[in-house]
Amino acid sequence: MQLQSESNPALNTVTAYGHDYVEINEITYAHAVYFAPEGDIHEWHVSRAADITAGALREVAGLEDSKPDPMAFLDGGAMAEKPPNAPEVVLIGTGLKQHLLPNQVTQPLLSLGIGIEAMSTQAAARTYNILMSEGRRVVVALLPHEEAA
Repeated sequence: MQLQSESNPALNTVTAYGHDYVEINEITYAHAVYFAPEGDIHEWHVSRAADITAGALREVAGLEDSKPDPMAFLDGGAMAEKPPNAPEVVLIGTGLKQHLLPNQVTQPLLSLGIGIEAMSTQAAARTYNILMSEGRRVVVALLPHEEAA
């Protein structure tokens, strides 16, 4: 089944996936990766869904670590603002099966208004391709398979 009538070869597209690999733009990766529609494919130094931290999600979203503002209490607990280059949504492919991420891991991005969805790598790859083809600001991180604990 054809999911899109046109494709843009300049955009990063998941072209295949299997039990122990993902293929982006017809290049095979046997390790975890993250990427957006444009730009480089980055190695993600996470091997299992249980290893995903809030910092790892910040890395995927392209957010720089910022030090807390010591005067923020004067704003009455004002929420942090979403950076203009931040993605709308971060998709996490957790391997062969869906593994939900703990609230303390996802909350920092959710509080900025960045959506996070964890699903199997196959579902994340398909969802990414659809959102990317619609021109959405999406980033995906894919574990090719869930390694044994």
